[in-house]
Amino acid sequence: MEERHRRILRRYRVELVKLDPTQLYDSLLQKDVFTQDMISEIKHRYAPGRDQARQLVRVLETCGSRAFPLFLECLLQAEQHSLEELLKNGAPPIHLQPSTPVSTVYPVIHPLPVSSPIKICPSQETSISLSPSPDTDYIRPSPTGRTRRDSIQCYKMDASPCGHCLIINNVEFEHRSELKNRTGSNIDSDKLERRFKALNFIVEVKMNLKYKQIRHEMSALSKKDHSQYDCCVVIMLSHGTEASHNRFPGAVYGVDGQAVPVQQITNYLNGQHCSSLQGKPKLFFIQACGGEEKDIGFDVSTDEVEPSVGGLDDETDAIPTSSSSDSLSMSDETDARATLPTPSDILVSYSTFPGYVSWRDPMSGSWYVEVLDQILKENAATADLFTMLTMVNNEVSQNSAKGVFKQMPSSFNSLRKHLYFQTQP
Repeated sequence: MEERHRRILRRYRVELVKLDPTQLYDSLLQKDVFTQDMISEIKHRYAPGRDQARQLVRVLETCGSRAFPLFLECLLQAEQHSLEELLKNGAPPIHLQPSTPVSTVYPVIHPLPVSSPIKICPSQETSISLSPSPDTDYIRPSPTGRTRRDSIQCYKMDASPCGHCLIINNVEFEHRSELKNRTGSNIDSDKLERRFKALNFIVEVKMNLKYKQIRHEMSALSKKDHSQYDCCVVIMLSHGTEASHNRFPGAVYGVDGQAVPVQQITNYLNGQHCSSLQGKPKLFFIQACGGEEKDIGFDVSTDEVEPSVGGLDDETDAIPTSSSSDSLSMSDETDARATLPTPSDILVSYSTFPGYVSWRDPMSGSWYVEVLDQILKENAATADLFTMLTMVNNEVSQNSAKGVFKQMPSSFNSLRKHLYFQTQP
């Protein structure tokens, strides 16, 4: 499906999830948009009504280029004329520029010596600007050609390639670990591999690593020479749990059932252990549970949010750590003793808030990665990373697992500047 059609489906998702999907199944089947297996899968895994409608739209986005116009025909056959017209026309164009060019006069900027007091005469206009040091200030050109200068500076992100991106994707767990296989995680891994390659990173994917192998890969990454690069990214897709800490909470599991604390993972790349990344942003994205607690949310007015309901078979990435396989209790995994300075230039983005479970759809991957990938795709050209993570928080917070449970991503941020990814012009 063309990207412009996907955008239209997402724009009118609230209206689409109100559909009765049973009115569309026969038409979608007759027009070869969906197969019988696809429809049976939706019916089997998702509750009637909004759950099935939501999944129908998500699956529709993955279909071929003719899926959108054929879907419009299906809506007409179901007598959904208003919705068909809405989707066909899309959204009205937004005019960002006035019809008559406006000449903008910018003030003249003069650097002032720090040691000199500033005197302003009533008859004289004075414009003041701090002169940034060449090695710390990076002004990212905006898509319109005008420079962007915010309240804080921007990281230099123009190296090509931008840096290394390591993805550790743990799917198949050893029987003795008493951990379930993480169906759908390969979808997450494929999405993020494509996305960070598009952002000009060197991407390496490692599958099904044990505890010692995770530490080995992180050690190898820390020993690389990053001097010619501007950034480093680590993505962890695994089961997770709570862990004691003094900086970054949580731990992720190797396929052997042993947990590596997130704080220990970040320590490999901090300024003391990886000198070639000093002063450069180190980004960690963690798709794993932060604990066993399930969030049922709280009531808000319908004007505040239009909920999006997940599937009945959505799974969590939390794990039982007692000897009994049917136990739901969680025990803390002791973190490494902290002997390093407080890290800087690190951002850890978690799929869920510490202590809570993280939901994953076996058919379409985790909520967090699905939304993160889409937000990066649509906004990386214009928005900084922290703004985009706020968008991710908002979007994921509107999902509901089994019609009840919620999820709230979170992040721990010690970045000192704005971060804008490289994007294709």
